[in-house]
Amino acid sequence: MKILILGVKGQLGSDWKEFLEANPNDDIKASYYDLPELDISHKESVEHVLKKEKPDVVINCAAYTKVDQAENEKELARRINAESVEDLAILCESQGILLVHYSTDYIFAGRQEDEKRFPDGYPEEHKAEPINWYGQTKWEAEEAIRKAGDNHLIIRVAWLCGRYGGNFIKTMLRLGKERDTLKVVNDQTGSPTFTENVVKNTMALIKSDQRGTFHLTSKGKVTWFDLAQEIFRIADLQIVVAPVTSEEFKTEAKRPHYSKMDTSKIAQVEGVEIEDWKVGLQRLISKLRK
Repeated sequence: MKILILGVKGQLGSDWKEFLEANPNDDIKASYYDLPELDISHKESVEHVLKKEKPDVVINCAAYTKVDQAENEKELARRINAESVEDLAILCESQGILLVHYSTDYIFAGRQEDEKRFPDGYPEEHKAEPINWYGQTKWEAEEAIRKAGDNHLIIRVAWLCGRYGGNFIKTMLRLGKERDTLKVVNDQTGSPTFTENVVKNTMALIKSDQRGTFHLTSKGKVTWFDLAQEIFRIADLQIVVAPVTSEEFKTEAKRPHYSKMDTSKIAQVEGVEIEDWKVGLQRLISKLRK
């Protein structure tokens, strides 16, 4: 099996490369692309790479992920997150290539009252209703992939964090060493997803020949405030964390109040392991300390 990773320098792409290189397999060959070698928004360049590499699977980790900035860079965010993915999906479908694409919990409206309706999280078939532009572009990408054909895996993740790139855990660890007090939002509930777990579970989906849309995040749910508290406890950082509301902590883009996703579908797939968020957090912080 030949795998092509797009966006290999990003948070998730970096873990994909590390995983594949740490687990050499004669049956799996991989190639990796990112800027400046390949701009996913240039259709002709993508087409050239696909013809050159002839992959069986394309794993798209390339994305515009600056949620707040997207509100002011709508055209750029849409071009990277939606239009380029549409082109990629059509190219993959025409060449019989499995497209693996990562989406987001931000495609849902995330109303607070939804926690009572869906205590285990939103199911895959729940209505998409993004409340920010980033979520809108990711939803448009999903729809474009489905329109192109059936040979795809759309994997929705939430609160993504890993050893590479920027994320909430790394930010908290840095601020915990710089400050004595910190304010963190306490009215947004979800579950972090750890890149290492995403890679392993995605590979399980590929090996079991799955197709369609899956939710992949951790067991349990937590607010950003509670997550920050646990980060500082594990890291043994003495810092006072004050809970605030989303109204008090204004951001350019609106955030869902509730974005937990139900993982019961993906949990049925052989080889998939849904870990508790505290287990993933402990492992990540241990690795970041090294």
